[in-house]
Amino acid sequence: MFTRRMNSVFFGVCALLVLQFVSFIGFSQVSVTGKITDKNGNSLPGAAIAIKGTYLGTVANSYGEYQFNNLKEDNYKLVVSFLGFEDQEKTVKLNESKVVNFELSASAILADEVIVAATRAGNKAPVAVTNLSGDDVRKQNTGQDIPYQLSLTPSLVESSESGNGVGYSALRIRGTDASRINVTVNGVPLNDSESQGVFWVNMPDFASSVDNIQIQRGVGTSTNGAAAFGATINFQTETVNTKPYAEVQSVGGSFNTFRNTFKAGTGLINGKFSFDARYSKLKSDGYVDRAFSDHESFFASGTYYTERSMLKFNVISGDQKTGISWWGNPNINTDDPDDVEDRRYNPAGEYTDENGITRYYDNQTDNYKQTHYQLFYSQELTSNLNMNAALHYTKGKGYYEQYKEDEEYDEYGVTNPVVGGEMISETDLIRQKWLKNDFYGLTYSMNYRKNSIDASFGGAWNRYEGDHFGDIIWAQNGGIDNDYQWYFNDGKKTDYNVFAKLNVELSEKWNAYGDVQYRHISYEMDGTDDDLKPLVQEHKFDFINPKMGLYYTINDRNSAYASFGVAHREPTRANYKNAKEKPELMPVDETLFDYELGYTFKSVKATFGVNLYYMYYRDQLVPTGVKNQVGDDIMVNVDKSYRAGIELIWGVQILPTLKWDANLTLSKNRIENFIEYSKDYDENWVEFDKVTELGKTEISYSPEAVGSSILTWTPSEGFDVSFISKYVGEQYFDNTSNTERKLDDYNVHNLRFNYRINPTWMKEIAFQLSINNVLDAKYENNAYGGNWYEQGVENTWRYYYPQAGTNVLAGVTLRF
Repeated sequence: MFTRRMNSVFFGVCALLVLQFVSFIGFSQVSVTGKITDKNGNSLPGAAIAIKGTYLGTVANSYGEYQFNNLKEDNYKLVVSFLGFEDQEKTVKLNESKVVNFELSASAILADEVIVAATRAGNKAPVAVTNLSGDDVRKQNTGQDIPYQLSLTPSLVESSESGNGVGYSALRIRGTDASRINVTVNGVPLNDSESQGVFWVNMPDFASSVDNIQIQRGVGTSTNGAAAFGATINFQTETVNTKPYAEVQSVGGSFNTFRNTFKAGTGLINGKFSFDARYSKLKSDGYVDRAFSDHESFFASGTYYTERSMLKFNVISGDQKTGISWWGNPNINTDDPDDVEDRRYNPAGEYTDENGITRYYDNQTDNYKQTHYQLFYSQELTSNLNMNAALHYTKGKGYYEQYKEDEEYDEYGVTNPVVGGEMISETDLIRQKWLKNDFYGLTYSMNYRKNSIDASFGGAWNRYEGDHFGDIIWAQNGGIDNDYQWYFNDGKKTDYNVFAKLNVELSEKWNAYGDVQYRHISYEMDGTDDDLKPLVQEHKFDFINPKMGLYYTINDRNSAYASFGVAHREPTRANYKNAKEKPELMPVDETLFDYELGYTFKSVKATFGVNLYYMYYRDQLVPTGVKNQVGDDIMVNVDKSYRAGIELIWGVQILPTLKWDANLTLSKNRIENFIEYSKDYDENWVEFDKVTELGKTEISYSPEAVGSSILTWTPSEGFDVSFISKYVGEQYFDNTSNTERKLDDYNVHNLRFNYRINPTWMKEIAFQLSINNVLDAKYENNAYGGNWYEQGVENTWRYYYPQAGTNVLAGVTLRF
């Protein structure tokens, strides 16, 4: 059921848009048209042209021509950009209709954008897409993790185990988590091969080295790595800075949160070389007890440019030590948020000493270091054809450490020791679970653009090798050698794909898009699991993923598109591991059929977009609400399910100094017939399996309403104030639609202040202040749990992740 609040928002924005349209009446209307060419007079189809300070933007047709109609008489700044050419800007005084042509100069160096060209959606691709510029990324980069920096994008829900958005954070888009979202960095896969997830904690302050981001919702266009079952996120790191620079940023705030970042670059040396580097140190106590973060990272990049080629080498490294907080809090009373035993309580590391006193193990931590190496080569073969290739290698190594009470020796393959003539069967111990992995491979692409044709061909080959093992480093009652290894298993995964994309301008109005990908996966596990049972499996998959669509340019202000795509996805290591003793629950691959229909309107003062989607799944793996020992969702296939929704996106320049940007997603997410597997206990506590057919239920972690809003007031140049709101509707954390296992809806408001000055002796001094959760809402943005039966009576257990009340982050940036 959708809330009245969301309906009010929708009708409010409709009224504002009507007012904007009415405001044009009474003004004389003029137009600006023209042609975009190179210095030799050759047209540049696909060149992007925008009117600065407005919502208007378009793309040159196959003849290089563009037009903007129905403009009010005024002064406008037109900005043109095209891959491989220098940007050009012209100020035009429109007191009558004019023709304004652009003649672009070829860039002296090959543009960095060629690296991601094959894996991104173009301007006229029939895809629901959000593009974030470098300025957008910097405005949101207040010290929190990537999921919080992307929180204002459509259909996205962020969550934090620590409660303040630093440390272990996660995101979902259209109800799907990061293991089902394709993430790439410069076109190189970022998703972990075995879990298919992305652990943002391993990439501290990564956003400080990001130049731009593209988010495609739905199956999107073909790319490298894991299948997109909810979205694709593509990051591009630092691009060329032609002049030397240095930047120092320091952020501090609530919960002893501090982030210090230093960046520097040489600019172009002799028009050929550039070097960029960043170092970051981040610490936070976290809102939740002992959910601290102690992180550092660095980024280094060196590039050799020529007019027609580029050789780039990147190193991205993160080293994190984080207090374990993935167990959540069982003490939350959702009926009365103020009636809480302790919202900051964290059970991780809790034990009872020999005197019966409750204590907490100090080093209950997760520790991991991950370094990415990327080598890119790009070559412009002709003015219409370029090629790209990349070699990549990622080294990961780390462990999490736990204090465990009353563990039985035989569970670790150890004979019960005899102490003082008495056989001991249990002991407290400290153990570490390790992961060491290597991920390496190559990606490649060819991109062709001429007149009405824009085509790409590409692919990748990737290999993953990971070792999983456990060491016991201390046992209270002895009997175990220090650093005793009680299990070892490994995983090897080979993944390769090829794809081809074609966007053809059929006429001035119509563009047709086609895309097909073939993907092969081979995965094998071997060895002994932590329960001393064999973990020996082998799985192979071959998938073909076609996509197609049409894009219709109604006029310079209105456009529409429709698309259909198919995606397949293999289960994760955890999916297989959690079902190894239940063959009937062994996971199978999933299939998604994605239908999208969109419309966009743009004017000088307003923009509005609507996207309708219907995502039908066969054998979708959905979270059961239960987690394993490391906080991963335990999932199960459901035969038939779907997600259907409408995404509304709008922006309005209400006054010259007041702007409103917002989005709202309303959806329906259903399993056609959910079968529940649970435990029932009779009066003698004898356990037996209970299977219940529940019929149609809601998909877990899939709120029916998600919306965000940012109201920005700019009273003077260099100073702005933003009032930011995020609403997430109620959601179930299992698939039974039982209200005992449900997260309440929440509405959180933040205030953000930005002030920038430009002294003569340096480039910029920027101040930023974020007051988060200004109304001190008591809410939880994630939870897990399940049920059991006693003599047929259902009972519920649950753990929540409470979020911080009002908290502050403030920072200063010096740019030289």
